Amino acid sequence: MSTTRTEASPSRRQRATEAGSRPSPFATLRRGVQRTGAAIMRMLRSIARVLAPFFALVRAVLRPFVSFVSLAGWLVIGVTAASLIAGFALGWQELTVLGFALLAALGVCGLYLIGRSTYAVEIELNPSRVVVGGRAMGQLVVRNDGAKPLLPAVMELPVGGAVAEFGIPGLKPGEVHDELFAVPTERRAVIEAGPARSVRGDHLGLLRRVVDWTGVVDLFVHPRTTPLTPSAAGLVRDLEGQVTAKITNNDLAFHALRPYEPGDDRRYVHWRTSARTGQLMVRQFNETRRSQLTMVLAEDAGAYGDADEFELAVSITASIATQVIRDGTQISVVAESRVLRTHAPTALLDDSCRVELCPSRFASPREFVRTVTRRLPPPSVLIVVAGSTWSTADFRSIQLLMPSDTTMLGVVVSRGASPAIAMVSGVAILTIGVLSDLPKVLRRVQS
Repeated sequence: MSTTRTEASPSRRQRATEAGSRPSPFATLRRGVQRTGAAIMRMLRSIARVLAPFFALVRAVLRPFVSFVSLAGWLVIGVTAASLIAGFALGWQELTVLGFALLAALGVCGLYLIGRSTYAVEIELNPSRVVVGGRAMGQLVVRNDGAKPLLPAVMELPVGGAVAEFGIPGLKPGEVHDELFAVPTERRAVIEAGPARSVRGDHLGLLRRVVDWTGVVDLFVHPRTTPLTPSAAGLVRDLEGQVTAKITNNDLAFHALRPYEPGDDRRYVHWRTSARTGQLMVRQFNETRRSQLTMVLAEDAGAYGDADEFELAVSITASIATQVIRDGTQISVVAESRVLRTHAPTALLDDSCRVELCPSRFASPREFVRTVTRRLPPPSVLIVVAGSTWSTADFRSIQLLMPSDTTMLGVVVSRGASPAIAMVSGVAILTIGVLSDLPKVLRRVQS
Protein backbone atom coordinates (compact mmCIF):
# COMPACT_ATOMS: atom_id res chain seq x y z
CA MET A 1 0.00 0.00 0.00
CA SER A 2 1.55 3.23 -1.15
CA THR A 3 0.84 6.74 0.04
CA THR A 4 0.95 9.78 -2.17
CA ARG A 5 2.28 13.06 -0.69
CA THR A 6 1.17 16.26 -2.31
CA GLU A 7 2.64 19.72 -1.56
CA ALA A 8 0.06 22.24 -0.46
CA SER A 9 -0.09 25.24 -2.79
CA PRO A 10 -1.53 28.65 -1.83
CA SER A 11 -4.98 29.37 -3.03
CA ARG A 12 -5.83 32.17 -5.44
CA ARG A 13 -7.46 34.20 -2.64
CA GLN A 14 -4.35 33.97 -0.46
CA ARG A 15 -2.13 35.07 -3.35
CA ALA A 16 -4.40 38.05 -3.98
CA THR A 17 -4.37 39.00 -0.29
CA GLU A 18 -0.57 38.87 -0.13
CA ALA A 19 -0.28 40.92 -3.29
CA GLY A 20 -2.71 43.54 -1.90
CA SER A 21 -0.87 43.79 1.42
CA ARG A 22 2.40 44.74 -0.26
CA PRO A 23 2.73 48.55 -0.66
CA SER A 24 2.81 49.89 -4.15
CA PRO A 25 6.03 51.43 -5.48
CA PHE A 26 4.39 54.87 -5.58
CA ALA A 27 3.34 54.65 -1.91
CA THR A 28 6.85 53.58 -0.93
CA LEU A 29 8.33 56.47 -2.90
CA ARG A 30 5.90 58.94 -1.33
CA ARG A 31 6.74 57.81 2.20
CA GLY A 32 10.44 58.03 1.41
CA VAL A 33 10.04 61.60 0.11
CA GLN A 34 8.05 62.55 3.22
CA ARG A 35 10.67 61.13 5.55
CA THR A 36 13.44 62.88 3.64
CA GLY A 37 11.57 66.18 3.68
CA ALA A 38 10.91 65.89 7.42
CA ALA A 39 14.59 65.15 8.05
CA ILE A 40 15.64 68.17 5.96
CA MET A 41 13.21 70.44 7.83
CA ARG A 42 14.54 69.23 11.19
CA MET A 43 18.07 69.90 10.02
CA LEU A 44 17.17 73.40 8.79
CA ARG A 45 15.43 74.22 12.09
CA SER A 46 18.48 73.06 14.00
CA ILE A 47 20.76 75.19 11.82
CA ALA A 48 18.45 78.19 12.28
CA ARG A 49 18.54 77.79 16.08
CA VAL A 50 22.32 77.64 16.04
CA LEU A 51 22.74 80.64 13.72
CA ALA A 52 19.96 82.78 15.29
CA PRO A 53 22.34 84.57 17.73
CA PHE A 54 24.76 85.31 14.89
CA PHE A 55 22.02 86.77 12.67
CA ALA A 56 20.71 88.82 15.61
CA LEU A 57 24.20 90.25 16.17
CA VAL A 58 24.61 91.08 12.48
CA ARG A 59 21.18 92.72 12.44
CA ALA A 60 22.03 94.82 15.50
CA VAL A 61 25.34 95.94 13.98
CA LEU A 62 23.94 96.79 10.54
CA ARG A 63 20.65 98.31 11.66
CA PRO A 64 22.02 101.85 12.30
CA PHE A 65 23.44 101.88 8.77
CA VAL A 66 20.43 100.55 6.88
CA SER A 67 17.45 101.58 9.00
CA PHE A 68 16.99 104.79 7.00
CA VAL A 69 16.24 102.82 3.78
CA SER A 70 12.52 102.37 3.16
CA LEU A 71 10.91 99.42 1.41
CA ALA A 72 10.75 101.43 -1.80
CA GLY A 73 14.40 102.31 -1.32
CA TRP A 74 15.41 98.65 -1.06
CA LEU A 75 13.44 97.94 -4.22
CA VAL A 76 15.27 100.71 -6.07
CA ILE A 77 18.64 99.48 -4.76
CA GLY A 78 17.84 95.96 -5.98
CA VAL A 79 16.81 97.20 -9.45
CA THR A 80 19.93 99.38 -9.59
CA ALA A 81 22.26 96.50 -8.79
CA ALA A 82 20.49 94.14 -11.21
CA SER A 83 20.56 96.72 -14.00
CA LEU A 84 24.27 97.49 -13.61
CA ILE A 85 25.28 93.82 -13.36
CA ALA A 86 23.15 92.78 -16.32
CA GLY A 87 24.20 95.84 -18.35
CA PHE A 88 27.93 95.21 -17.94
CA ALA A 89 27.62 91.43 -18.26
CA LEU A 90 25.39 91.43 -21.34
CA GLY A 91 26.64 94.66 -22.88
CA TRP A 92 23.18 96.30 -22.81
CA GLN A 93 23.64 100.03 -22.73
CA GLU A 94 19.99 100.62 -21.84
CA LEU A 95 20.31 98.63 -18.61
CA THR A 96 23.58 100.38 -17.78
CA VAL A 97 22.00 103.82 -18.26
CA LEU A 98 19.02 102.81 -16.11
CA GLY A 99 21.34 101.57 -13.37
CA PHE A 100 23.38 104.79 -13.31
CA ALA A 101 20.23 106.91 -13.38
CA LEU A 102 18.80 105.09 -10.37
CA LEU A 103 22.16 105.31 -8.61
CA ALA A 104 22.23 109.08 -9.17
CA ALA A 105 18.69 109.34 -7.81
CA LEU A 106 19.75 107.48 -4.66
CA GLY A 107 22.68 109.86 -4.29
CA VAL A 108 20.43 112.93 -4.55
CA CYS A 109 18.01 111.41 -2.01
CA GLY A 110 20.91 110.84 0.36
CA LEU A 111 21.64 114.59 0.42
CA TYR A 112 18.36 115.10 2.31
CA LEU A 113 19.71 113.06 5.23
CA ILE A 114 22.75 115.22 5.77
CA GLY A 115 22.64 117.41 8.84
CA ARG A 116 22.06 117.12 12.56
CA SER A 117 18.95 118.29 14.40
CA THR A 118 19.09 119.80 17.88
CA TYR A 119 15.47 119.70 18.98
CA ALA A 120 14.12 119.72 22.51
CA VAL A 121 10.62 118.26 22.35
CA GLU A 122 7.92 117.97 25.01
CA ILE A 123 4.47 116.38 24.96
CA GLU A 124 1.88 117.84 27.30
CA LEU A 125 -1.58 116.37 27.89
CA ASN A 126 -4.19 118.47 29.66
CA PRO A 127 -5.75 116.83 31.55
CA SER A 128 -3.93 113.50 31.88
CA ARG A 129 -7.10 111.76 33.08
CA VAL A 130 -10.59 112.15 31.62
CA VAL A 131 -13.88 110.31 31.72
CA VAL A 132 -15.17 108.61 28.58
CA GLY A 133 -16.40 111.31 26.20
CA GLY A 134 -14.50 114.09 27.98
CA ARG A 135 -12.38 116.71 26.27
CA ALA A 136 -8.64 116.05 26.18
CA MET A 137 -6.14 118.31 24.46
CA GLY A 138 -2.48 117.78 23.81
CA GLN A 139 0.38 120.11 22.96
CA LEU A 140 3.61 119.36 21.12
CA VAL A 141 6.34 121.86 21.99
CA VAL A 142 9.47 121.94 19.79
CA ARG A 143 12.46 124.14 20.60
CA ASN A 144 15.76 124.60 18.79
CA ASP A 145 18.39 123.96 21.46
CA GLY A 146 21.33 124.31 19.09
CA ALA A 147 23.47 127.27 18.08
CA LYS A 148 22.53 127.10 14.39
CA PRO A 149 19.21 127.57 12.59
CA LEU A 150 17.31 124.43 11.63
CA LEU A 151 15.62 123.76 8.32
CA PRO A 152 11.90 122.91 8.13
CA ALA A 153 11.09 119.34 9.09
CA VAL A 154 8.22 116.98 9.72
CA MET A 155 7.40 115.74 13.22
CA GLU A 156 5.34 112.57 13.67
CA LEU A 157 3.40 111.83 16.86
CA PRO A 158 1.66 108.48 17.37
CA VAL A 159 -1.57 108.96 19.36
CA GLY A 160 -3.31 105.71 20.14
CA GLY A 161 -3.56 103.79 16.89
CA ALA A 162 -3.13 106.85 14.64
CA VAL A 163 -0.11 108.95 13.69
CA ALA A 164 -0.39 112.74 13.53
CA GLU A 165 2.00 114.70 11.31
CA PHE A 166 3.06 118.26 12.05
CA GLY A 167 5.07 120.52 9.81
CA ILE A 168 7.81 122.20 11.82
CA PRO A 169 9.05 125.43 10.23
CA GLY A 170 12.65 126.53 10.23
CA LEU A 171 13.68 127.49 13.75
CA LYS A 172 16.33 129.97 14.86
CA PRO A 173 18.45 129.12 17.91
CA GLY A 174 16.21 129.17 20.99
CA GLU A 175 13.00 129.59 18.96
CA VAL A 176 9.95 127.58 20.05
CA HIS A 177 7.11 126.16 17.96
CA ASP A 178 4.05 124.46 19.40
CA GLU A 179 1.20 122.44 17.92
CA LEU A 180 -2.16 121.65 19.55
CA PHE A 181 -4.03 118.41 18.92
CA ALA A 182 -7.20 116.77 20.24
CA VAL A 183 -7.18 113.25 21.68
CA PRO A 184 -10.23 111.05 20.95
CA THR A 185 -11.85 109.75 24.15
CA GLU A 186 -14.89 107.91 22.85
CA ARG A 187 -13.99 104.68 24.63
CA ARG A 188 -12.34 103.63 27.88
CA ALA A 189 -8.64 102.99 27.32
CA VAL A 190 -5.07 103.98 28.08
CA ILE A 191 -4.07 106.14 25.13
CA GLU A 192 -0.34 106.43 24.50
CA ALA A 193 0.95 109.65 22.96
CA GLY A 194 4.48 109.45 21.65
CA PRO A 195 7.26 109.08 21.11
CA ALA A 196 7.55 112.29 19.08
CA ARG A 197 9.96 111.73 16.24
CA SER A 198 11.45 113.94 13.58
CA VAL A 199 11.45 112.66 10.02
CA ARG A 200 13.93 113.73 7.38
CA GLY A 201 13.86 112.25 3.92
CA ASP A 202 13.46 112.78 0.23
CA HIS A 203 10.23 113.49 -1.61
CA LEU A 204 10.32 110.08 -3.32
CA GLY A 205 10.24 108.26 0.02
CA LEU A 206 13.34 106.16 -0.72
CA LEU A 207 15.45 107.23 2.25
CA ARG A 208 13.99 108.25 5.60
CA ARG A 209 15.84 109.07 8.82
CA VAL A 210 13.74 108.98 11.99
CA VAL A 211 14.89 110.23 15.39
CA ASP A 212 12.86 109.80 18.58
CA TRP A 213 12.87 112.85 20.85
CA THR A 214 10.48 111.93 23.68
CA GLY A 215 9.10 108.99 25.58
CA VAL A 216 5.49 107.89 25.79
CA VAL A 217 2.89 109.88 27.73
CA ASP A 218 -0.25 108.06 28.90
CA LEU A 219 -3.75 109.48 28.84
CA PHE A 220 -6.19 107.55 31.05
CA VAL A 221 -9.75 107.51 29.80
CA HIS A 222 -11.67 106.43 32.90
CA PRO A 223 -14.99 104.57 32.80
CA ARG A 224 -18.15 106.42 33.67
CA THR A 225 -19.09 106.13 37.35
CA THR A 226 -22.07 107.15 39.43
CA PRO A 227 -21.93 108.58 42.96
CA LEU A 228 -23.05 106.28 45.78
CA THR A 229 -24.00 107.03 49.36
CA PRO A 230 -21.38 106.15 51.98
CA SER A 231 -21.50 102.53 53.22
CA ALA A 232 -24.11 101.60 50.63
CA ALA A 233 -21.35 100.82 48.17
CA GLY A 234 -19.90 97.87 49.98
CA LEU A 235 -22.96 96.79 51.94
CA VAL A 236 -20.47 96.22 54.74
CA ARG A 237 -21.94 96.32 58.20
CA ASP A 238 -19.82 97.89 60.92
CA LEU A 239 -17.48 94.96 61.44
CA GLU A 240 -14.51 97.00 62.63
CA GLY A 241 -13.65 95.35 65.96
CA GLN A 242 -16.83 93.25 66.02
CA VAL A 243 -16.44 90.09 68.09
CA THR A 244 -17.17 86.77 66.37
CA ALA A 245 -17.81 83.27 67.71
CA LYS A 246 -14.51 81.98 66.39
CA ILE A 247 -11.97 81.12 69.13
CA THR A 248 -8.33 82.10 68.74
CA ASN A 249 -5.22 82.03 70.89
CA ASN A 250 -4.20 85.64 70.23
CA ASP A 251 -6.62 88.57 70.11
CA LEU A 252 -8.24 91.21 72.31
CA ALA A 253 -11.66 89.93 73.46
CA PHE A 254 -11.17 87.49 76.35
CA HIS A 255 -13.27 84.31 76.15
CA ALA A 256 -12.18 81.69 78.69
CA LEU A 257 -9.28 79.77 80.24
CA ARG A 258 -8.03 76.36 79.19
CA PRO A 259 -5.18 74.04 80.21
CA TYR A 260 -1.76 74.82 78.80
CA GLU A 261 -0.64 72.81 75.77
CA PRO A 262 2.91 72.51 74.44
CA GLY A 263 3.58 75.35 72.01
CA ASP A 264 1.23 77.89 73.63
CA ASP A 265 2.56 81.40 74.04
CA ARG A 266 3.57 81.86 77.67
CA ARG A 267 2.58 85.51 77.57
CA TYR A 268 -1.05 84.38 77.79
CA VAL A 269 -0.58 82.15 80.86
CA HIS A 270 -2.96 83.23 83.64
CA TRP A 271 -0.65 82.88 86.62
CA ARG A 272 -3.15 83.46 89.44
CA THR A 273 -5.47 80.73 88.22
CA SER A 274 -2.51 78.46 87.55
CA ALA A 275 -1.31 78.93 91.15
CA ARG A 276 -4.74 78.23 92.57
CA THR A 277 -5.41 75.09 90.50
CA GLY A 278 -1.88 73.78 90.40
CA GLN A 279 -2.03 73.53 86.59
CA LEU A 280 -0.89 76.01 83.96
CA MET A 281 -3.90 77.79 82.42
CA VAL A 282 -3.83 80.03 79.33
CA ARG A 283 -6.30 82.57 78.02
CA GLN A 284 -8.52 82.06 74.97
CA PHE A 285 -9.98 84.91 72.94
CA ASN A 286 -12.86 85.61 70.62
CA GLU A 287 -11.61 86.63 67.19
CA THR A 288 -12.40 90.17 66.14
CA ARG A 289 -13.00 90.97 62.49
CA ARG A 290 -12.19 93.78 60.16
CA SER A 291 -14.29 94.59 57.13
CA GLN A 292 -12.90 92.97 53.98
CA LEU A 293 -14.74 93.38 50.69
CA THR A 294 -13.70 91.49 47.58
CA MET A 295 -14.95 92.38 44.10
CA VAL A 296 -14.54 90.04 41.16
CA LEU A 297 -15.07 91.29 37.61
CA ALA A 298 -15.49 88.72 34.83
CA GLU A 299 -13.54 89.55 31.67
CA ASP A 300 -14.64 86.47 29.75
CA ALA A 301 -16.11 87.52 26.41
CA GLY A 302 -18.59 84.66 26.69
CA ALA A 303 -20.03 86.15 29.88
CA TYR A 304 -21.43 89.21 28.09
CA GLY A 305 -23.91 89.79 25.35
CA ASP A 306 -21.80 92.49 23.70
CA ALA A 307 -18.98 94.95 24.37
CA ASP A 308 -21.34 97.65 25.67
CA GLU A 309 -22.55 95.24 28.36
CA PHE A 310 -18.95 94.74 29.46
CA GLU A 311 -18.36 98.50 29.61
CA LEU A 312 -21.37 98.82 31.90
CA ALA A 313 -19.94 96.08 34.12
CA VAL A 314 -16.64 97.97 34.38
CA SER A 315 -18.51 101.17 35.29
CA ILE A 316 -20.48 99.36 38.01
CA THR A 317 -17.31 97.82 39.46
CA ALA A 318 -15.48 101.16 39.42
CA SER A 319 -18.43 102.98 41.03
CA ILE A 320 -18.70 100.55 43.94
CA ALA A 321 -14.96 100.16 44.47
CA THR A 322 -14.15 103.88 44.50
CA GLN A 323 -16.86 104.56 47.08
CA VAL A 324 -15.63 101.69 49.27
CA ILE A 325 -12.09 103.10 49.12
CA ARG A 326 -13.38 106.53 50.16
CA ASP A 327 -15.23 104.89 53.08
CA GLY A 328 -11.92 103.48 54.30
CA THR A 329 -12.98 99.84 54.03
CA GLN A 330 -10.42 97.26 53.01
CA ILE A 331 -11.16 96.06 49.49
CA SER A 332 -9.60 93.82 46.86
CA VAL A 333 -10.65 94.10 43.21
CA VAL A 334 -9.61 91.32 40.84
CA ALA A 335 -10.31 90.49 37.22
CA GLU A 336 -9.20 87.63 35.04
CA SER A 337 -6.09 89.41 33.76
CA ARG A 338 -4.98 91.51 36.74
CA VAL A 339 -5.37 92.61 40.34
CA LEU A 340 -6.40 96.25 40.44
CA ARG A 341 -4.69 98.66 42.81
CA THR A 342 -6.96 99.89 45.60
CA HIS A 343 -4.82 102.26 47.68
CA ALA A 344 -6.56 105.28 46.11
CA PRO A 345 -9.61 105.84 43.88
CA THR A 346 -7.44 107.31 41.11
CA ALA A 347 -5.18 104.24 41.05
CA LEU A 348 -8.18 101.93 40.77
CA LEU A 349 -9.69 103.98 37.94
CA ASP A 350 -6.33 103.99 36.13
CA ASP A 351 -6.13 100.20 36.32
CA SER A 352 -9.74 99.82 35.23
CA CYS A 353 -8.74 101.47 31.95
CA ARG A 354 -6.58 98.43 31.18
CA VAL A 355 -9.30 95.82 31.72
CA GLU A 356 -10.40 94.28 28.43
CA LEU A 357 -12.61 91.49 27.15
CA CYS A 358 -10.64 88.29 26.57
CA PRO A 359 -11.29 84.59 26.03
CA SER A 360 -11.55 82.77 29.34
CA ARG A 361 -8.80 80.38 30.36
CA PHE A 362 -10.96 78.75 33.04
CA ALA A 363 -13.34 75.83 32.67
CA SER A 364 -16.17 77.44 34.67
CA PRO A 365 -17.07 80.61 36.62
CA ARG A 366 -16.46 78.68 39.83
CA GLU A 367 -12.92 77.80 38.78
CA PHE A 368 -12.33 81.41 37.70
CA VAL A 369 -13.33 82.87 41.08
CA ARG A 370 -11.49 80.14 42.99
CA THR A 371 -8.23 80.94 41.15
CA VAL A 372 -8.33 84.76 41.30
CA THR A 373 -9.27 84.87 45.00
CA ARG A 374 -6.92 82.12 46.16
CA ARG A 375 -4.34 84.49 47.66
CA LEU A 376 -6.76 87.08 49.01
CA PRO A 377 -7.91 87.28 52.64
CA PRO A 378 -11.30 85.72 53.41
CA PRO A 379 -13.93 88.35 52.57
CA SER A 380 -16.78 89.50 54.75
CA VAL A 381 -18.59 90.60 51.59
CA LEU A 382 -18.06 89.19 48.09
CA ILE A 383 -19.43 90.99 45.02
CA VAL A 384 -19.20 89.22 41.66
CA VAL A 385 -19.97 91.26 38.52
CA ALA A 386 -20.72 89.42 35.28
CA GLY A 387 -22.82 89.66 32.13
CA SER A 388 -26.25 88.44 31.21
CA THR A 389 -25.08 84.99 30.11
CA TRP A 390 -24.18 83.89 33.64
CA SER A 391 -26.93 81.91 35.35
CA THR A 392 -28.09 81.81 38.94
CA ALA A 393 -26.41 78.41 39.25
CA ASP A 394 -23.06 80.02 38.40
CA PHE A 395 -23.36 82.48 41.29
CA ARG A 396 -24.59 79.73 43.60
CA SER A 397 -21.54 77.58 42.79
CA ILE A 398 -19.28 80.50 43.67
CA GLN A 399 -21.01 80.97 47.02
CA LEU A 400 -20.10 77.42 48.01
CA LEU A 401 -16.41 78.37 47.78
CA MET A 402 -16.70 81.06 50.46
CA PRO A 403 -16.89 80.77 54.27
CA SER A 404 -20.38 80.40 55.65
CA ASP A 405 -20.31 83.89 57.21
CA THR A 406 -19.48 85.65 53.92
CA THR A 407 -22.23 87.80 52.43
CA MET A 408 -22.33 87.41 48.66
CA LEU A 409 -23.89 89.60 45.99
CA GLY A 410 -24.06 88.68 42.33
CA VAL A 411 -24.45 91.58 39.89
CA VAL A 412 -25.94 90.59 36.53
CA VAL A 413 -25.35 93.29 33.90
CA SER A 414 -28.00 93.25 31.19
CA ARG A 415 -28.28 96.46 29.17
CA GLY A 416 -31.77 97.88 29.13
CA ALA A 417 -33.14 95.44 31.72
CA SER A 418 -35.31 96.68 34.57
CA PRO A 419 -33.58 96.77 37.98
CA ALA A 420 -34.39 93.73 40.09
CA ILE A 421 -33.27 91.94 43.25
CA ALA A 422 -33.68 88.20 43.83
CA MET A 423 -32.58 86.13 46.83
CA VAL A 424 -31.44 82.63 45.87
CA SER A 425 -30.14 80.39 48.66
CA GLY A 426 -28.69 83.32 50.54
CA VAL A 427 -27.20 85.01 47.46
CA ALA A 428 -28.59 88.40 46.46
CA ILE A 429 -28.76 88.56 42.65
CA LEU A 430 -28.93 92.16 41.41
CA THR A 431 -29.95 92.86 37.83
CA ILE A 432 -28.84 96.26 36.51
CA GLY A 433 -29.60 97.59 33.04
CA VAL A 434 -28.28 101.16 33.26
CA LEU A 435 -25.66 102.75 35.48
CA SER A 436 -28.11 105.17 37.06
CA ASP A 437 -30.02 102.23 38.59
CA LEU A 438 -27.04 101.20 40.74
CA PRO A 439 -27.54 103.60 43.72
CA LYS A 440 -31.20 102.75 44.29
CA VAL A 441 -30.62 99.00 43.91
CA LEU A 442 -27.85 99.09 46.52
CA ARG A 443 -30.04 101.11 48.87
CA ARG A 444 -32.80 98.51 48.56
CA VAL A 445 -30.36 95.68 49.31
CA GLN A 446 -28.98 97.50 52.35
CA SER A 447 -32.44 98.11 53.74
